[in-house]
Amino acid sequence: MEKHTAFSRRKFIASGGILLTGAALGLPSLARAAAPSAKIKLGLIGAGSRGTGLAALLKEIPEVELAACCDPIPSHLAQGMKLAAPGAKSYNNYKALLDNKEVDAVIIATPLYTHYEIAVAALDAGKHVYLEKSMTYDIRQSLALVKKVKASGKVFQVGFQYRYYDLYKRVKQAIDEQWLGTITGFECQYHQNSNWRRPNNDPALERAINWRMYREYCGGPLSELCAHQIDMVHYILGTHPVSVVGAGSINFWKDGRDTYDTIRTVYEYPGGIQSSVSSTLSNAYRDYNIRILGTRATIDISRNKALLYPEPRAIKRAMVDGVTNATVKAPVAGEELTYRAPGEPNPEPTIYALKDFAACIRDGKKPASNEETAHMASVAIIMGNAAADEHVQQVWKKEYDIV
Repeated sequence: MEKHTAFSRRKFIASGGILLTGAALGLPSLARAAAPSAKIKLGLIGAGSRGTGLAALLKEIPEVELAACCDPIPSHLAQGMKLAAPGAKSYNNYKALLDNKEVDAVIIATPLYTHYEIAVAALDAGKHVYLEKSMTYDIRQSLALVKKVKASGKVFQVGFQYRYYDLYKRVKQAIDEQWLGTITGFECQYHQNSNWRRPNNDPALERAINWRMYREYCGGPLSELCAHQIDMVHYILGTHPVSVVGAGSINFWKDGRDTYDTIRTVYEYPGGIQSSVSSTLSNAYRDYNIRILGTRATIDISRNKALLYPEPRAIKRAMVDGVTNATVKAPVAGEELTYRAPGEPNPEPTIYALKDFAACIRDGKKPASNEETAHMASVAIIMGNAAADEHVQQVWKKEYDIV
């Protein structure tokens, strides 16, 4: 693919100092957790829009300090440094940041295709890792990274922040209490009306800045948008898909991109449960939405609200479940699944994810969004794109399982 690109994938990562030779760096491991009285010193690798968004949230967490930033694009690095602590170090080469012994942990917010190499290097350098979603570019990398994390003894968290959002905990509680009856399916969408193109005055940086539009850098809407809903279906069901079919196209933004601007997939889970997942970049109606379909009711989830709708045939009173003898909620149409006190502002889920990252480092805990849960999402995303590309059903293979 490199022969037709003025700024190829290999040149981009090499020029930014993010091309890894594959050899372990051999740097000493951090044998201690941060002392209770000491701030956890973080390094940010990737100071684009997502990276600086995370850096801004770090200011709300007093037990951490942004002590270093790295980005090969000077304007991005300057924005990151504005959010860093006084005296923070700046780098245009991530390996130099990893060589900084004062940095306890790193946040990696770089393009998807760089995730594996940078995460492996960070673990080799003895750093705890917060890696933005999705975890890896291909299945081989995902399996290898899971093994690497388990061997490292380090905290490894992936940026599926909705696993920390009380809204979804409330939804899961309602499902566990049988408010929906038997779950039969999910309807998921993440739609936008956007060409995804970011401003850029340097043609040589086109593919570096607008990497989401090119397959050599990412998985398109499934990896950049729908990954969250795919992960939430896994969270609710506690398992991965068994197969997927799909169709994708570039049907509106015909501007040289090669990632889809429209994709629709249907995943099948154990027990025949189906989850449709769609994304289009030419219509934003109901942008982010998940509907969980049950025999007694439906839960309709938007960004910060979940509403309950009973089936017309649902019994309009509390009843006793014939299997568990537990009292089952009688749903009321349009009832909100409340998870916060009236008048409280809607929380930003990412702040809870970052707070948990710090807590896991201090307490030696495993994050809720970890290498195992992120592996399921990565494989599902890759399978979905393959189904759309090949017009052939993709099946979860035994070799995808974590051993």
